[in-house]
Amino acid sequence: MFSDALKEDYVQVGVHANDWRDAVRKSLAPLLATGAVDEGYVDDIIRGAEEHGPYFVITRHVAIPHARPECGAHEEAVGITVLDEPVSFGNADNDPVRYLFPLSAPSSQHHLEALSGLFGLLSDKRLFDLLDEAKSAKEVVEGIHDIERSK
Repeated sequence: MFSDALKEDYVQVGVHANDWRDAVRKSLAPLLATGAVDEGYVDDIIRGAEEHGPYFVITRHVAIPHARPECGAHEEAVGITVLDEPVSFGNADNDPVRYLFPLSAPSSQHHLEALSGLFGLLSDKRLFDLLDEAKSAKEVVEGIHDIERSK
């Protein structure tokens, strides 16, 4: 389940970002603070997007910042960052981005499992209603648990 890797400490609502790089860094800050990832992991995500484009903007308004496990992913972790104002990532089809789901997976298997769980949740409109209305990390986590239980 998606929520297995989600901790309340990894959820942020109402975050202001100056640009896409700032949004990525802020979304990963809680994972960095707990040691789930290291600074090199964050740098690799940004460098990858600069070199190859915003590969992690996967659908309208949604980005999943992540890098390869060997780039500094130490624990399985998923976060959620809801921006107060969307920012452009340079993806004509899916900009601007408001919702970021930073992902850390220490192995390719964990990576695929986390993405699978996240994609299942992203297909549920209730998730975005929840993210738009939630005022706290606790509300988000409890709401996601409710959505998962109802499936």
